[in-house]
Amino acid sequence: MFASKLFRKAAIAGLAAALFCAPAQSFAKETVKVGFIGPLTGGLSSLGVGGRNSAELAVQEANEDPNTKFLYEMTAYDDECKPNVGIQVATKAASDRKMVGAVTHYCSAVALGTVGIYHRFKMPAIVWGAVQPDITYGNDYKEIFRTPGTMINQNEQAAKFMYDKGYRNIAIIHDITDYGKSHAEYFMKFFEKLGGKIVGSFGVNSDQQDFTAELTKVKALNPDVLYLGGLVPVGVRVRSQMAKLGMTCQFEGCSGIKSDAFISGVGADVAEGTMSFIEGTPIEKLAGGSKFITSYQKHNFKGPAEAYGPFAYVAMQQLIEAVEHVGPDRVKVAQYLSGIKGADTLVGKVTYDDHGQNIEPAVSPFVVQDGKWVYWPESEYASGKRHLKSPVSK
Repeated sequence: MFASKLFRKAAIAGLAAALFCAPAQSFAKETVKVGFIGPLTGGLSSLGVGGRNSAELAVQEANEDPNTKFLYEMTAYDDECKPNVGIQVATKAASDRKMVGAVTHYCSAVALGTVGIYHRFKMPAIVWGAVQPDITYGNDYKEIFRTPGTMINQNEQAAKFMYDKGYRNIAIIHDITDYGKSHAEYFMKFFEKLGGKIVGSFGVNSDQQDFTAELTKVKALNPDVLYLGGLVPVGVRVRSQMAKLGMTCQFEGCSGIKSDAFISGVGADVAEGTMSFIEGTPIEKLAGGSKFITSYQKHNFKGPAEAYGPFAYVAMQQLIEAVEHVGPDRVKVAQYLSGIKGADTLVGKVTYDDHGQNIEPAVSPFVVQDGKWVYWPESEYASGKRHLKSPVSK
């Protein structure tokens, strides 16, 4: 009996000591909701899924870290790269008061149509792929941020690169969305400023299937280069139909075609030598790049991260970083994000200006070589073993 009483006393004392000394981590962390929005179905789904996977990777890594203050739960929304659908899902996300912020949009037309929604609900939105300048510079919304650069610096570098390669006469085909038109306008502006000539420019519908009329006119103009301002689906159809018409001029596309889906869509042989330019430095060249690739594979995501996946990853990391510092408060999170200057990230330095635009990104040229996008300086084209199409005007 005496021993039994002693045992009970010891057990109670031990339990009390354990409770008193238990570390804070033993208590359940508060769950914070974050969002991702992009094209998860349709012709751009590979890019959207790559972005979603990359954002989810940042969430999973944060939840695996015992030192984080919160647990994070990500909800992914499919905007289908359609402005009307984008408005619906943006409203659904922003009106959910438990959602502290979101990583939003690959398609510029969708992003342009939704920034006002995030502003109205005061929900921080970090754009991960859309590059039309007015998304950040067309308003004074304090909730809008963008991790990649804009198409302005992209086209300035693209125009200079092609001009320096000896190309002087370029034709343009662009879709008639704000995205496609803006790419065409900026490329034309910078190429003509250098002394080049735009011999013809043709606007097309993004769902157009037959480009025979436009390509026949381009072929008659005999340009050095055909520049494509549009996304993967248009790029695949235009490049494939160029081949059928026997067109041999150099093909160059804006960042919208920089996807594995473009190569698989036209075939490796037809895609060979295609040029594209995209914001940022290849992740393999950056500190943390190999870690990202290894972690992405370790977490068993299906499909590649694609061109803009690293930007989605960084955007989600920064959203989580903000919550860790100021808590799950939308206004405070936006204020924290606005103060990010010179941050070292997977995609290089990130500095947000007073419009929430990252002003740090470099622009990298890529070329298709043997069925893969290859960073230009490391390609056989750069070394002289292979050659782009010769300028007709030489």
